[in-house]
Amino acid sequence: MLDIPLCVRVDVDAVIAAQIDMGVCDAIGQNAPAGRPAIMSAPHLPKVAGIDSAVPAAAHTAASLTSSAAAATAPGAMIQDRLAGWVSDLTTLHELTERLARTGTLDEALHELLRAGAALVGARRGMVVLEPADGRGPSSTVGLGLAHADLGHIETVPRSATAYGRILDARTTGVPGPVAQADLFHDESLDPRHREVAARLGYAASYALPLATDDAGRLGVAVWFYDEPAEPVDRQRHLVGLYGRYATEHLARLLELDRARRQMATIADELLPSRLPRVPGVRLAARHLSGPRGGGEWYDALPLPEGALGLAVGSVSGSGPSALAAMGRLRASLRAYAVMEGEDPVAVLSDLELLLRLTEPARSATALFAYCEPAAAPHPEGHESRIVLAGAGHTPPLIVGQHRTEFVETSLSAPLGMLACWEAPSVEFSPAHGETVLLYTDGLLRRTGDPMDRAFTRLHAAAASVPKAARDDPGAIADHVLRTVLPDGLGAGDDGEDVVILAAWFE
Repeated sequence: MLDIPLCVRVDVDAVIAAQIDMGVCDAIGQNAPAGRPAIMSAPHLPKVAGIDSAVPAAAHTAASLTSSAAAATAPGAMIQDRLAGWVSDLTTLHELTERLARTGTLDEALHELLRAGAALVGARRGMVVLEPADGRGPSSTVGLGLAHADLGHIETVPRSATAYGRILDARTTGVPGPVAQADLFHDESLDPRHREVAARLGYAASYALPLATDDAGRLGVAVWFYDEPAEPVDRQRHLVGLYGRYATEHLARLLELDRARRQMATIADELLPSRLPRVPGVRLAARHLSGPRGGGEWYDALPLPEGALGLAVGSVSGSGPSALAAMGRLRASLRAYAVMEGEDPVAVLSDLELLLRLTEPARSATALFAYCEPAAAPHPEGHESRIVLAGAGHTPPLIVGQHRTEFVETSLSAPLGMLACWEAPSVEFSPAHGETVLLYTDGLLRRTGDPMDRAFTRLHAAAASVPKAARDDPGAIADHVLRTVLPDGLGAGDDGEDVVILAAWFE
């Protein structure tokens, strides 16, 4: 064993104790070479909480010892407090960004951005103006603690006189900086209209943060309002700046997704009928709601010779642009087959099955086609409405009337692309006067999030609960069914399919 002199052992112990007490950074700064060995070998007190053993024992009073210990421990305590503050800030920032990342729509993200930013800068109210610099939209204004009327009052202020207007209209190529207005009522350069609106809404200061990065460009600006003259301190500015940059990137992704969904919805609407035909003896109404991903569900209604009417609904497997393109081809083909041999729905679907097998063998589809003869001229008096329909893997229609609400009993059949002999059995029935035949796609059932048997039960209950006064209006029936089956709207369930309802009321 090495024989280490006592002076060396005491010096190492003292340096380590000092480093533990002061923190690594301060200890490195104060760890200078020792002077005379005689000083290093001086007797030291054992390490006690609150007392630094590196400091020699005092020969006069205990008060002097306490003052010396406090002076030695002050740098370490300051570093610990600063580190604790950094950890707290990072934890808060992490939690807020996690909450923002869980938002899936622009509206949700904007509201979450306002709430988180208000907490970071210490404000109670705010607004965000979404106005992408590329001009492709969408543009919107969302408020926190501000009603629509309040936002309207703020928008009456000349845009150039507001902080958010100066940021949005800036001609700079880089990322603009935030704008703080610490005391609006004592700002002599403030526009009189701005001062009037601020007094009316009860805010005295504002802090505007641009939602812009080099990659995403300028998307908009967020403004938070203080009830009293105030502005965020440097620490708050730094945190909200970091959060704002992350929020801008997240908003940019949601913006592109929203634009893609709007384009898909526009394409789907263009592929569907622009208007429903007018046929004597029947009134029509249709509802088409696009889902988040854009599916291939469709409907059609076309007049046929001798006052007849063809009704069709269907769904193409898959989603996105390819499904929309396949839906457009399938619908156009069905219209042609319906004109040629619409009186025989089985033949119409058989031709559609052959076309699908030859042109798109990897895709399947469901379809239902109904050949309708309304009870109106040129038919003789007393003629009842008559419907012949055939379905390929599609859900059965629903009859809604004053005295009954029931599903039409149809034969089971495989979807198009899976039929063994290209034939779907047909059924015939006669709706009574004032009854509505409801055609729909399975997206309505899947949107409920329930198993199919419970979804059918929910749909039947919704149709049965249509008020009697509304049973002569196919549009009111379709709206009531949608509101009842999907009380939470299209957000219910995890499926991204579209929803289609086609209602036909017969005299």
